[in-house]
Amino acid sequence: MEGLLQPTHLFFILLIVLIIFGPGKLPDLGRGLGKGIKEFKDAVKGGIDKPAEKAEDEKKA
Repeated sequence: MEGLLQPTHLFFILLIVLIIFGPGKLPDLGRGLGKGIKEFKDAVKGGIDKPAEKAEDEKKA
């Protein structure tokens, strides 16, 4: 699997994603992916034991 993530491969993957989802949905997908990664990191660190504080933070944003 040498050279799997070469720049040309990444370009074609991005092109396919653009064709499937369209340019309007990409910011929403990025936000959702970032939020999911953040929640995963918090869960790994044990930071999700206070859901009330998290709900207040989401209301402010």
